[in-house]
Amino acid sequence: MTRPDICVVGGGLLGRCLAWRAAKAGAQVALYDAASSAGEGSAAWVAAGMIAPFSEAIDAAPQIGFMGRRSLDLWPRWLSELPVQVFYRNDGTLLLWHCEDSAEAIRVEKLLVLRRLKAKVGNLGTAGLNDLEPALGTTFSRALHVPGEAWVDNRGLLHALALALAENKVECHWGTRVTDDARPNAGVVVDCRGMGAKHAWPKLRGVRGEIVRLHAPDVELRHMLRLLHPRYAVYIIPRPERRLVVGATSIESGDSSAISVRGVLELLTSAYSVLPALGEARVLEFNTQVRPALPDNAPAICFDRKRNLLNINGLYRHGFLLTPALVEDALALLFKGTASGADLEPTQAKVLACM
Repeated sequence: MTRPDICVVGGGLLGRCLAWRAAKAGAQVALYDAASSAGEGSAAWVAAGMIAPFSEAIDAAPQIGFMGRRSLDLWPRWLSELPVQVFYRNDGTLLLWHCEDSAEAIRVEKLLVLRRLKAKVGNLGTAGLNDLEPALGTTFSRALHVPGEAWVDNRGLLHALALALAENKVECHWGTRVTDDARPNAGVVVDCRGMGAKHAWPKLRGVRGEIVRLHAPDVELRHMLRLLHPRYAVYIIPRPERRLVVGATSIESGDSSAISVRGVLELLTSAYSVLPALGEARVLEFNTQVRPALPDNAPAICFDRKRNLLNINGLYRHGFLLTPALVEDALALLFKGTASGADLEPTQAKVLACM
């Protein structure tokens, strides 16, 4: 391959999507990643795949909600262009709470109004909740329904993107680590390494996430479930074949070691309080990953034109929520003034002139 127009360093969700969309726009693209094409080294490997701009925006900066809404619109089209089908649902989120946490539910309901994201939130009683999600039984007497929010199979998507890269003739160098003193020769290098680029982002910090994967043959969920709780805000996300992803933790730590006993107990106890039927589920996997976050927990793009280096980082826990919007922002910068990027409008992402 001749010198590529764009070289993407970091083959997680963001890097794969950016390389794929840049190649579809007509650029010659190369991609480097230290892990394999499966994506097991990325934060996206240990994720629930939520695309929930309204629920995620409750305690996030307003830009997260606006960018997330744009991504929510983009994901169905992107998924339809992949070479294989990926599990995706957009049946929305149920926000649940136990009676003793009703104050948290009131706070959340007010915040959803204040965010002005035009979320058509439904306030459900027992009958309405049972109609929407029979699996919950009589555990909860009230809930908030946020329609239209979506989720995707994270690992299935990473696999499909690897196939799409090959289909679009992206030169992929899996199992290849790139150092700063030996950057690939390309028109522009795009650094999407997350925590791997910490030296270039002095304020970048790690936020540890922990998940449990379950097989629950007797539980059929139609929606994403989130427990509103001041400390244990667990979520339960359906997967095909009655598998579930349970998560929620955001621990201020760069520790990527195995999940702790305490972490397991907190996740499973909270999940059991939502769905007692999970008592008979089988544990398939415990896993952890460290996600990159900037001080405001919002992403940033830094384009150093003198060095032809574009850095994107700080996706925090919003990788699936923000990736399409960030990719379009990045392509607008890379293709500025050309026909390929003429229809790309910047979103609310922070665009920094240089480091």
